Amino acid sequence: MSREEQSWVLYDVANSAFVLVMVTAIMPIYFKDVAAQGMPDAISTAHWGFANAAASLILALLSPLLGALADHRRQKKNFFLIFLAGGLLFNASLALIGPGQWLLCLGLFILARVGWAGANIFYDAFLVDVTTPQRMDVISARGYAYGYIGSVVPFLVVIGLILSAGTSGDSLPVYQTRIGFLVVALWWLLFSLPAVRHLRQQHQLADEPQAIGSSLQRLLATLRAIRQYRPVVIFLAAYFFYIDGVGTIISMSTAYGRDLGFGVTLLIGVLLFIQVVAFPFALLFGRLAERWGTKKTLLAGIIVYCLITLLAFLLPFIADQTLQVGLFWLIALLVASSMGGVQALSRSYFGRIIPPEKSSEFFGFYNVFGKFAAIAGPLLMGLITRLSGDSRWGVLSILALFVIGAWILTLVDQE
Repeated sequence: MSREEQSWVLYDVANSAFVLVMVTAIMPIYFKDVAAQGMPDAISTAHWGFANAAASLILALLSPLLGALADHRRQKKNFFLIFLAGGLLFNASLALIGPGQWLLCLGLFILARVGWAGANIFYDAFLVDVTTPQRMDVISARGYAYGYIGSVVPFLVVIGLILSAGTSGDSLPVYQTRIGFLVVALWWLLFSLPAVRHLRQQHQLADEPQAIGSSLQRLLATLRAIRQYRPVVIFLAAYFFYIDGVGTIISMSTAYGRDLGFGVTLLIGVLLFIQVVAFPFALLFGRLAERWGTKKTLLAGIIVYCLITLLAFLLPFIADQTLQVGLFWLIALLVASSMGGVQALSRSYFGRIIPPEKSSEFFGFYNVFGKFAAIAGPLLMGLITRLSGDSRWGVLSILALFVIGAWILTLVDQE
């Protein structure tokens, strides 16, 4: 890999620690057990879903204009740095949250996730600058793959801090967990430095006076000419549905596991297993895309997620605890096999069908669809869980998202 490709891949290592610890593994449990202590399980799970939806809504509203502005000379890097700094600051601020401070916790988490996701808009858009169209599948897959395996290191440090407290496996120590949140922020900062130093914007638009006004005009012109980008539009519609399901499973899995009565130790062990096993599978998806084609490989990953959703719905119906735990591990294996591949190939496929000089603008749209999808999934699961009083019915609703997304994806013609 070139220096620019390596720096780009390393940023996935940096920000994946936030996803694993703060979005997926530790923070959801800390919120339910500490920040929202005493709150009924279904209510706290619903609030966590609403917080994830709110963060996504903020980015969805900002992404198109930010993307259009960032396509001007040197602006992509500037916007990347602004959101990176915000994400780091609010991530570290979550170390201040104590027992019962559930509302402040959700507010800081929303801001941290906005910073993380905002930086990712411009990070994704740099894909067209750091490599060639022929290498996009492989480089994008390497980003996710090394992100999974790299994020295991800070995760293990956080787990070591938690275990050092000597508490039971069913609860989190407050002080040690707070230090763990600072560890994540530090890891994110250190592995971001190569990207901060080496990423350069190669494809750009000419400088224009009144950048905001001209960017708005260009954004509107793109929308009026949207028929020229028919494959992009169809792909984004498919992406909206299937990535909605993927994101919901990522952000709500530990909360659902807690509702089923699984202990903290089991949930953390499963998530660690997923991160390690996802590494070779993400690389495998990149190679399979070269052989089968990106779209066929994506569809295979979505079909695996349909099976995951059905198995997750069946978990509460299993009375035998050993069988239930065994099925939970099987679900974890299936998630590990497809999670990185679906995300990586979506990014690279989109990067090939858009005009490179407008990559930030189009990745702004990409993130709009991704963020609105991230609103819909947790919101859907949260509402159905709240209305039914049972998380499994919220899980079942996710199946429809994968089915619809797979069907629309079959309609995409890259040519």
